[in-house]
Amino acid sequence: MNIIRRRTYSTRVICFCRLQYNPVHKKVPVFVHRGKPIVESGIIMEYMDETWPQNPLLPTDPHARAMARFWTKFVDDKMPNIFGFYKRAGEEQTKAVNEAQECLKILEEHCLDEEKKFFNGDKIGMTDLSMGLLVFWLEATEEAAGVQVLEAGSFPRLHAWIRNFKEVPVIKENHPDKTRLVAYFKQLREKFIKPATS
Repeated sequence: MNIIRRRTYSTRVICFCRLQYNPVHKKVPVFVHRGKPIVESGIIMEYMDETWPQNPLLPTDPHARAMARFWTKFVDDKMPNIFGFYKRAGEEQTKAVNEAQECLKILEEHCLDEEKKFFNGDKIGMTDLSMGLLVFWLEATEEAAGVQVLEAGSFPRLHAWIRNFKEVPVIKENHPDKTRLVAYFKQLREKFIKPATS
C-alpha cells in the first residue's frame, strides 16, 4: 500500500506520479494498492471502505450511507467557495469570507448533530475525512490572509467537531505543522494577490 502525498514527495516525484498513476487529471491524491492506482479523494475512501470493511468509513444503514455521500460531495463541491477568501483582497475578500461562512453555516445547521461526536456518529468516517482540510488548512489560510472565517461564536458545532477530530489518535499523530503551513500559505498568497494589487 502506497499513498502519494504532496508534503512527503519532491515536486519531480509528484509530477512523475501524476502522469504515471493519474494521466487523466494529472493531480494528487492517488492511492496505489497492489500496483493499481485509484484517484480522487471520495473514490479512494469508498474503495478503502469496501476493501477493509473491518474499518468502515461509511455507515451500514443505507440512508445514513447516502447522507454521508451527499455531505462528502457537498464539501468537495464547496471547497473552492470556502477557501475563496484566501486568493482575494479588499472588498473581494470580504465577499469571499461571506460566501465561505454561508457554506459553513449549512454544515453547521444541517449536517452536524449536537449529539454526535462526528458526522456519522461516534467514529470518524468519510465525511469527516473529506472535511479534514477545514481543520488544518482553514486555520492556516485564515492566518495567512489575516481574516477569521470560522468564528467560534457563530459555528459552535463545527468548533466542537474540530476539537473531536484533532483528538483522534491517527490524526493527532499525523497532523501538519501549523507554523510551516502558515508560512507556506503566506508565500503562496503573495503570488495570488500581487497581480491584483500591482
